[in-house]
Amino acid sequence: MITAVPHSTPSARDIDTRKNRQARISGAALIALAILVTTVFSFGTTGNAVFRLSRPSDTWALPDLVVAAPFNYLVAAVLAFLGVRQFFRGGARWTALSIGFGLALAVFAFLVWATAGKSFSLTGMLQATMVRAVPIALGGLAGVLSERVAVVNIAIEGMLLAGAFTGALIGSLIGGIGGLISAVIVGGLFGLVLAALVVTYRMDQIIAGVVINLFVLGLTSYVSSQVFQDYRFLNDAPVFRAVKIPLFGDIPVIGPMLFQQNVFVYGALVMVALATYYLFYTRHGLQARAVGEHPRAADTLGINVYRTRYMNVILAGMVAGFGGAWFTLGTVGRFDENMTGGRGFIGLAAMIFGRWHPVGALMAALIFGFADSLQQKLALLQTPIPSEFLAMAPYIATIIVVAGLIGRARPPAADGKPYIKE
Repeated sequence: MITAVPHSTPSARDIDTRKNRQARISGAALIALAILVTTVFSFGTTGNAVFRLSRPSDTWALPDLVVAAPFNYLVAAVLAFLGVRQFFRGGARWTALSIGFGLALAVFAFLVWATAGKSFSLTGMLQATMVRAVPIALGGLAGVLSERVAVVNIAIEGMLLAGAFTGALIGSLIGGIGGLISAVIVGGLFGLVLAALVVTYRMDQIIAGVVINLFVLGLTSYVSSQVFQDYRFLNDAPVFRAVKIPLFGDIPVIGPMLFQQNVFVYGALVMVALATYYLFYTRHGLQARAVGEHPRAADTLGINVYRTRYMNVILAGMVAGFGGAWFTLGTVGRFDENMTGGRGFIGLAAMIFGRWHPVGALMAALIFGFADSLQQKLALLQTPIPSEFLAMAPYIATIIVVAGLIGRARPPAADGKPYIKE
């Protein structure tokens, strides 16, 4: 006689124990952060840090934010308080809030230390943060669209690179609009290739993504070194300039960040909004999420699993192609070998940190974009930090966020699993 063993679920006591353990770990981290702020960012720091909130051309100007160096001692005290609070009864309820607020304070203390005795355009850095978050946000959005239908899209890096290459080449020949449209089409074609490999032929999804990445990297590197070197007119595309939205662009701080940008920033914000509406407020979005969670049940209800996966993966490729065009048509106007620099993989990290939600991926991309823009601003301030460490900032932020802050993020139940119709 065979007796079925019931599936064990964690008890309320086990859950409380795990939350208390996490609270103590976060408390210790906050206390360590307080010690770091005190010993490194406070001792020996003199002068005022001046953060410019407006620029001479702004219609509505705000006064500069002046912060005295002793402010960092106050930050250290608050961090210590938040850390100690985590060890008391009920501290587990405030873990996420304490960590988020504590990290924000620590970053601000770092900026005060780096800017002491100097001036720093906070508005300019926030504007750069939004710009540099675009390819990461679009890469994360491409990942959301794919993985919501249970297709792991490792090929985002290759799709971004293909979009950048196509945008530069076609943009040089027929103009920026043509280059942008071509980049979107090429991204969609690679999405179609990925869908065919993993949906129809049921190839391992990780391997399929790696194959596409290597193929695009090899092809673009060859053309860049062998063709663009001799025919430079093929790699001289126009750049989309920033367009100021009337009235909204004059809002202090927020205006330059959101309403004085180019087509890629506006496009990214619109795509995130449309993807959110599509996934969570339409019938087709509900079907896509059903395919990602339980494809067999979805098939039983009459949903075409294969077609839904094809449609979403192709759409993800088009989004990634648009994001790839940012590297050339939105910044420098030319293509360089492997110029995406791993932004597709950071986009996947943003997707995970954002819990497979378009808005969450955008918020995570802003964190990475902030780290990216911060390392450039700090280089201009000539801080006593080696340039190599500053260049590592976006990738360090990726490791910290994904490894230490996301907790138990749950992907769609069928993510990465091929579906065979019976």
